[in-house]
Amino acid sequence: MSILDRVDSPSELKRLTLAQLERLAVEIRGEIVETTSRTGGHVAPNLGVVELTLALHYVYQSPRDKLFWDVGHQCYSHKILTGRKSLFYTLRQFKGISGFPKKSESEHDVFDSGHSGDSISAALGHAVGARLAGREGRSIAIIGDGSVVTGMAFEALNHAGELKQKLVVVLNDNEMSIARSTGAMSAYLNRIITGGMYNRMRADVWNLLGMLPRDMSGRARVAARKIEEGMKNLVVPSLLFEELGFRYVGPVDGHNIPELVHTFRRIEPFPGPVLVHVVTRKGKGFQPALERPEDFHGVGPFDGLTGARPPAEGDTYMSSFGRKMVELASGDDRVVAITAGMCLGTGLSEFREKFPNRFFDVGICEQHAVTFGAGLALAGMRPVVAIYSTFLQRAIDQIIEDVCLQGLPVVFAVDRAGLVGEDGPTHHGTFDLSYLSMIPRLVVAAPGDEPELCEMLELALGHQAGPVAIRYPRGGSAPAVSRRREPVALGKAEVVREGPDGCVFALGAVLPACIAAAQTLASTGLELTVVNARFAKPLDRGLVLRLAERHRRVVTVEEGVLSGGFGAAVSSLVGERLPGVEVRNLGLPDAFVEHAPRRKLMELVSLTPEALLNRFQDLFGTDG
Repeated sequence: MSILDRVDSPSELKRLTLAQLERLAVEIRGEIVETTSRTGGHVAPNLGVVELTLALHYVYQSPRDKLFWDVGHQCYSHKILTGRKSLFYTLRQFKGISGFPKKSESEHDVFDSGHSGDSISAALGHAVGARLAGREGRSIAIIGDGSVVTGMAFEALNHAGELKQKLVVVLNDNEMSIARSTGAMSAYLNRIITGGMYNRMRADVWNLLGMLPRDMSGRARVAARKIEEGMKNLVVPSLLFEELGFRYVGPVDGHNIPELVHTFRRIEPFPGPVLVHVVTRKGKGFQPALERPEDFHGVGPFDGLTGARPPAEGDTYMSSFGRKMVELASGDDRVVAITAGMCLGTGLSEFREKFPNRFFDVGICEQHAVTFGAGLALAGMRPVVAIYSTFLQRAIDQIIEDVCLQGLPVVFAVDRAGLVGEDGPTHHGTFDLSYLSMIPRLVVAAPGDEPELCEMLELALGHQAGPVAIRYPRGGSAPAVSRRREPVALGKAEVVREGPDGCVFALGAVLPACIAAAQTLASTGLELTVVNARFAKPLDRGLVLRLAERHRRVVTVEEGVLSGGFGAAVSSLVGERLPGVEVRNLGLPDAFVEHAPRRKLMELVSLTPEALLNRFQDLFGTDG
């Protein structure tokens, strides 16, 4: 029997020796690689924290002690150790376990997470609340070096230092967020390293070693060179975090279980907040992920031996966006690209290689990315801020105050709009149509396919009057329906087929499904007009009113929440000007949609061609 077969809870884990824990780490890595090779998932982050997770559960008493996983995409070992080993094969599958912490799954998952920077705030709040309620137990936040640079994390560190609340923050330092970490933190630390105190210490040690006998001096200085990096790690971070009021411990080898266990036991009596600096390697134990951690941050299925992945099937919105950005930047040196730790995920890798001076990865700092883009626009540049829909919502205030209020020509490339699939409700981009459409001066566009995305991007960069947001989904569109295309013009919709029996306004990626449903219905004698709306804001008011008056029955379809979305805008316009016309809105339910493959989710929300065919039949049929 393997050690993993004997462990299904933290209490069972505590019966093992440290040597058995080390063997268990190997078995858990094998389980993670084997499962994610079939289901996809966050491979490299999880492989990097296996020993850390074992040590935390070995020392602390979950669920009495609360583990707050920042982002949460590194929780696979935690799930295996807390009663979900037998369900791990269902990872990220429909009705299976989530790839992120989820309170509804287990008492050991104390906080639903999926975005960066919230763990310290939540852990601090829980620690204070538990103290006020007289309950025992530690609060432990586990946060990566990419997430700790977020503004919210620094706010929480500052507050924790002020409160002197007993709290453990584990800084998982793997020099990666999603791509390699960037930002001012390392520059700040380097300034300290080049300052007087550190260099006086270095010189004094070097001179002291030179006083040793000749045969010892040379060997000692060689050793000193090898430990110089360790000296930096020992001196520099402690200055920063202890100034914030934390007791700093580390750096600790994040793959050395005895050292981790000893460290967590040793800090138990410390009063006040403690920061444990743990150094890990993302992708450890699986060579392809170790060599290419950015590629294996979040992946689909892959070969469990070689790491090879199936070839991409045709164009995607992301790849089309990336190619068009390179084309436009080649012809205009004002075009710059900004992303928030997601170069590969937004399709900007080629842009980064060809225009390194015009590419800016600001790290997981979406608010800064937006206002940085505003500053670039002020200087006459044409910034394109490429951020996933779910993460862009972290910067709503900056979009309103720093871009739209000032009418600055910033372009927002809002990737992963709509339902993204297996990552679930923390990553679905279901709210952007609502939160963007409410903002004055902001144009909100949604292409019906990849070529239209490229046209919209070119139009947006030529639009000097203010900001433009273009929202598009993950993956590619359905097979293109043969049709005559009208060039994209600002605020103008496109009629793609005409029929006398009703009118469908489709916004964005639902367009192919609406056309397919309408074509099938035509064979039954029900002929519908289908409009590619293209813009949620400004609406093509003239066309909407003309077609609504002609058909007297209108349906809108969008892959977003209905409250405040595209359909709501059409309903408001038609209701005000043509009160006798019936308008029905189809979109996403007023709920957080679960995780499953995207195709399955589209079935669940009735936005597939087959489901739309039935809904159109009900709405436009003779008895509708």
